[in-house]
Amino acid sequence: MRRAFRTLLKGSLALLFLVSAAIIWTARPGNPALFPAGEDGIDVVLVSNGYHAGLVVPLRSVAEIASRDGMAGVLPVATRFRQFDWIEVGWGDDDVYRSTPTAASLQMTLAARALLGLGNGSVLHVVGIAGVPESVFAGADVTRIRLSKAGFERVVARIDQSFALSTGCQPEILGPGLYGPSLFYRAVGDFSAFRVCNHWIADLLDAAGIPTTPAAAILPFGIRTDLKWRSRF
Repeated sequence: MRRAFRTLLKGSLALLFLVSAAIIWTARPGNPALFPAGEDGIDVVLVSNGYHAGLVVPLRSVAEIASRDGMAGVLPVATRFRQFDWIEVGWGDDDVYRSTPTAASLQMTLAARALLGLGNGSVLHVVGIAGVPESVFAGADVTRIRLSKAGFERVVARIDQSFALSTGCQPEILGPGLYGPSLFYRAVGDFSAFRVCNHWIADLLDAAGIPTTPAAAILPFGIRTDLKWRSRF
């Protein structure tokens, strides 16, 4: 019994060491020229349902930047959702994301295929939001984040680059989304165990100059903890 306990303890310590090393190794310092934001910054909201995170961004600010810079991906989306105050954007595996409205509906076969990176492709999920995001997502974990104007512009540019464009240089609509007024769009990049949906969110925050840690960002809890400890959100 003692030998089994010692073996379990050693294994747990080794796993803890590996996880800690991965977190330290992948930690990104952020960009002090972009973050923290001043009083004239722009708020975004991180929304988490426990296993997946999305970023809620103010539509008017997105539309202004997309129009000014002629963003072929974001501009048509901003126009389509123009009656809303905000849009929530999330990225994920094509098959899994489109067939999983809740954690309970997750199909393990599809999840395994996605994590193995078997080339399913990816999608963006865009949801129109009217009113205050914290009220709309009252049952979820939400974190309001203030970005600098330059950092926000970089986030919008990164979102724009995530849309896969059709031959007509338009974002390709794949069908209705999972909840509310929403749509799925074909996206750039493949999902895998080393590139999950929450890594995409961490990359957006990194583009805005916020310190992030990819090894901790596998789950939304890791992103939120990182934001709390390193950025005081």
